Amino acid sequence: MRFHEASQTLMTAATRHDQPSQIVVTPNVDHIVRLDQQPEFKNLYATADYIFADGMPVVWASKMTSNPLPERVTGADLFVALCKQCAQKNLPVFILGGMPGQEQELQDAFARTYPGLPVSIFCPSMQFTPDGNEADTAIGRIQDAGPAILFICLGMPKQEYFAFRYRREIQSGNVPLILCVGAAMEFALGQKKRAPLWMQKIGMEWFWRLASEPRRLWQRYTVQGSRFFGILLRERRKLRQS
Repeated sequence: MRFHEASQTLMTAATRHDQPSQIVVTPNVDHIVRLDQQPEFKNLYATADYIFADGMPVVWASKMTSNPLPERVTGADLFVALCKQCAQKNLPVFILGGMPGQEQELQDAFARTYPGLPVSIFCPSMQFTPDGNEADTAIGRIQDAGPAILFICLGMPKQEYFAFRYRREIQSGNVPLILCVGAAMEFALGQKKRAPLWMQKIGMEWFWRLASEPRRLWQRYTVQGSRFFGILLRERRKLRQS
C-alpha cells in the first residue's frame, strides 16, 4: 500500500471490534538482519496483519522482486496520522512506552500536540519483559482503558513479543489495532528531532539518526547495514536460481 491507503485502512481497522487484534509491524534494515538471525521470531513476526517497510533500503531491495513495494510507510508517519484522526473522531488510544515515571509529562505533551485526543499512558521500567509481571499490569490497564489503538513504543523485539502475546491471550474486549512503532512517539512529540523531509525522501534518514545518536546507533547502521547487504546478495542468488 501507499501511505494514504495504509492510514485509511488502519483507521477502518481501529473501529472493528468483531475480530482479533490487528498487529502492525514496520521493518527496517536492523529488523531484517535480526529476524534473519532468529528464525523462530521471524516466523512469529510474519504473522502480523500488516507489514510496512519503514526503511528505504527495504523498499529499494523489493525492486529485485516481481512485486516491488510502492513506497515507504513509516511507523513515525503512521503514528502522527492516526493520532490526528483519532483526535478528530474522539477515539481513545493507549501508549505503552516512554521513560519510567514520565506519564504526566507525556500527557501534557499529547494535550499540546493532539488537542482532544483521549490518551492513556503506561511507562514501564527498564526491566520490562513481555512475559513478566509488568506486562500483566500493562494488559490490565489496556483492558480497563478500552482503546481503539494501542501504540507500543518499546523497541524491537519487546514491542512485537508483547503485541503477539496480547493478541494470543485476549479474545474478547480486545484492542482493534496494535502498532509496534519504536521511537515514533518521541519524534511526534518533539522529544527527538526527525531528519528533514528532503533527507527522508532520498533515503538518508538513517544518516541523520546516526549523526544524532552515534554512540547508540553506530552498530545498527554500520555492522547491521553490512549484514543486510549480505542478505540481499543471498536473496538475489535465490531469485536467479528460481
